[in-house]
Amino acid sequence: MRDLRHKSRLLVSAAAVAMLAAALGGCQTTSPTVTGSLGARAEARPPEENKRNVDDAAERFRANPKDVEAALSYGQSLRANGQRSQAVAVLEQATIANPGNKPLLAAYGRALADNGNLQQAFETLAQAHSPQDPNWRVLSVQGAVLDQQGKHKEAQKYYASALKIAPEEPSVLSNLGLSYILSKDLPKAESTLQRALAKGNNADPRIRQNLALAIGLQGRYAEAETIAKADLPPEEAEANVAYLKQLMNGNDGARRGINAAASSDRSRS
Repeated sequence: MRDLRHKSRLLVSAAAVAMLAAALGGCQTTSPTVTGSLGARAEARPPEENKRNVDDAAERFRANPKDVEAALSYGQSLRANGQRSQAVAVLEQATIANPGNKPLLAAYGRALADNGNLQQAFETLAQAHSPQDPNWRVLSVQGAVLDQQGKHKEAQKYYASALKIAPEEPSVLSNLGLSYILSKDLPKAESTLQRALAKGNNADPRIRQNLALAIGLQGRYAEAETIAKADLPPEEAEANVAYLKQLMNGNDGARRGINAAASSDRSRS
């Protein structure tokens, strides 16, 4: 079996693995895989490229710390580079310099959620939009924060509100499907993730992997294996399938690996 350092790549990400642990009744989750994140999703890049992006963004921000776009770019670059606490500090400074700026508040709330400051994240996100002008992306991330706090029914209400604004939005459906996994409603999780996959043009591969997760947990291993292999290189697909099989067979070592993976890779976006 692979070293536990590599478990964060299995079954989409460690965040989804942590969700699986909750669905199995094994442990409390860390952060869910939020496909409906605020702003562009950070793609996997070489460490050198991430560092260059951080350095470039830092230079622009330091030249004018009150510039909103510079702050947003710097915060996103820090998050992409795994520098979560630094992203929080930069975006906090920017929100102080630009009170009431909703895009900054949204980015700051998302960074707080990444960093595990869940209650502060939720309160900040609530300031990033209003009942008169709700933002479906913010609502979706608020739902994800509530899921991290174990408030799954409340989280699902936020996803429902987001879907009223953006009907059948795949990223919201994906987060809702993961919420159903957490609350152990696996048939509803499957149908919701099927909707997300059907509506997505060039759908985020994590949606398909999360669907495999929901199907595998219902005992339909062959079907889950076929879905899990669709988007991944052969070696990684085989590792995912093998790990899913261990979990379905109640392998205690695999379940212990969930916690190790979750602690090494919190909240990807």
